[in-house]
Amino acid sequence: KILQIKLSCMCNFETRNYESCIWPFDPDFVSPSSVDSVPESVKMTNCWETAPFIALQSKASTFKTSLHLRDLCADYPRCSGLVARHECPSGEHAITLDYSRQQVTGDTMETLFDLADKVELSGKIEEMRRGAVVNPTESRQVLHHALRLPKDYDFGYCAGGAEIHANVHAVLSSVRAFGEKIRGGSAPGATGKPIRNILAVGIGGSQLGPEFVAEALRADPVAHAAAQGRTLKFLANVDPVDFTICVDGLDPEETMVVVVSKTFTTAETMLNARTARNWLLKGMEGKADAADVVKKHVCAVSTAIDKATAFGIDKENIFGFWGWVGGRFSVCSAVGIVPLSLHYSFEVMEAFLAGAHDMDNHFFTTPLRNNIPVLLGLLGVWNSTFLKYETRAILPYAQALKRFPAHIQQVDMESNGKRVTLDGTAVPFSTGEINFGEPGTNGQHSFYQLMHQGRVVPADFIGFCESQQPVELDGEPVANHDELMSNFFAQPDALAMGKTLSELEQEGVSEALREHKAFSGNRPSNSILMSKLDAFAVGQLLVMYEHRTAVQGFVWGINSFDQWGVELGKVLAKQVRTQLTSSRKGGAGQVQGFNSSTQAMIEAYLAYGKKKINNELPQGSNLKEMGR
Repeated sequence: KILQIKLSCMCNFETRNYESCIWPFDPDFVSPSSVDSVPESVKMTNCWETAPFIALQSKASTFKTSLHLRDLCADYPRCSGLVARHECPSGEHAITLDYSRQQVTGDTMETLFDLADKVELSGKIEEMRRGAVVNPTESRQVLHHALRLPKDYDFGYCAGGAEIHANVHAVLSSVRAFGEKIRGGSAPGATGKPIRNILAVGIGGSQLGPEFVAEALRADPVAHAAAQGRTLKFLANVDPVDFTICVDGLDPEETMVVVVSKTFTTAETMLNARTARNWLLKGMEGKADAADVVKKHVCAVSTAIDKATAFGIDKENIFGFWGWVGGRFSVCSAVGIVPLSLHYSFEVMEAFLAGAHDMDNHFFTTPLRNNIPVLLGLLGVWNSTFLKYETRAILPYAQALKRFPAHIQQVDMESNGKRVTLDGTAVPFSTGEINFGEPGTNGQHSFYQLMHQGRVVPADFIGFCESQQPVELDGEPVANHDELMSNFFAQPDALAMGKTLSELEQEGVSEALREHKAFSGNRPSNSILMSKLDAFAVGQLLVMYEHRTAVQGFVWGINSFDQWGVELGKVLAKQVRTQLTSSRKGGAGQVQGFNSSTQAMIEAYLAYGKKKINNELPQGSNLKEMGR
């Protein structure tokens, strides 16, 4: 079946019309064909109308009522068959996915693969790889995998591939040269001091992804050595407190601001960028020419070259990316590589890109049954659509991955929180999961109580055989990393097996406490064990979850690559912004144009500001009285 799908897909590509593709140097390209005319790849069978979907609904009820992981995990042949492994060609990095603690049998998995066949999952993956317009609502290709292709890679099989590949590496070469000048000291700041601090200004995918990678590499020996004497901070929130915290302790004369905004119009980012520029100018007032300060202390990642140069940025210090790169998938573009290579070096980021490409290659070439992102995606569909579990916990047993759950929260929830299929048909069930997480063992002392005895929360446990910073104390029975990993191995079993009343009775627990100490178990999880957490592995992990998200979207038939849901709030915020500006500076009277609740809240907000200006607010000890 897989071969038939691939052959069919290849035949389709012989006749596909690529005029609707978005080309590299035209980020605002609009397809000449109307989006309303649905491409062939969009005309699909709805997953819920297929026989495997109906069969899976029936199987789900069986798991809810009569099959328990306590029994399933005692079945050695079953458990040994629910493991997938990927090893990179050098053998230095390996990934093992054990999904035997999922509420599935071999038969369940085969039915999930039948569903994948019915919705032509392999064909959709191949279409994405080859540059078809799999984001039809924006008439765009989805090619974030092109960002990490090696320089000598032949990308000719993709629509416009040769030009895309050349453009990607032209930008990477520019980033490398820029970074070498900054890090080497040949491009000092406006007062002659070397640049040591990087302040990356962006929001959403421009911040969450790069920040996750930055934190993941902070304790890696190679990356740590490359970043000695340097500081990297990320400014996202327009709340002025975020800016104050970010620049605290930084010397403007040694700071480079990286403004990340595709259009250079994102309200929060541009206000933060102007705030940062003002901080630089004030910090070097009387020491350097204002134009020189911006030229030597601000660079941009943007496609709006005219707006960036109008901001004062040197054209040579503007690094582009393309419309086929969605924000939440842009870590491997200049969005992430510019600030990260300035801090950690381009060589470290090359290793990161190599790991990302390794997982791309695994995803695009490995049969579905051994394909780790595909397996994770299908299990996600099973848990959320059929077993009706609405949440998912991402639990990395590595402090370095403390920002990983937040990034995947955006990748997954912004991608798959949709209500209609590609052709506008309403989906008759909720898509996407509520993602959250914390590093182990911190989470064990926070929300694991709910996971064990409250709601069922499918979980991904992520662990590493080797620590970035191993510690072994004399006299201690285990090394620190072994203590951490003891919990990594124990928690999935505790969730799956639980604790029965009879076991508690045998242990001598009093009858009054047995119900309180009983654990129902039967709570599903994946265990992902990787060799070590270095730049290469960070790239692998990122891409594993990027493609997992795409797989779920392909099965559900939704567009995982647009994000219309974030637009409405932005539009309404503009209306509020206009009102606040008018009331604060124009002396406008009544707040109007809003519903009564919002109007009352805005009026209260403005009234407080007026009282503060008129010094009418209680001061000092009066606050206690005001509290009463």
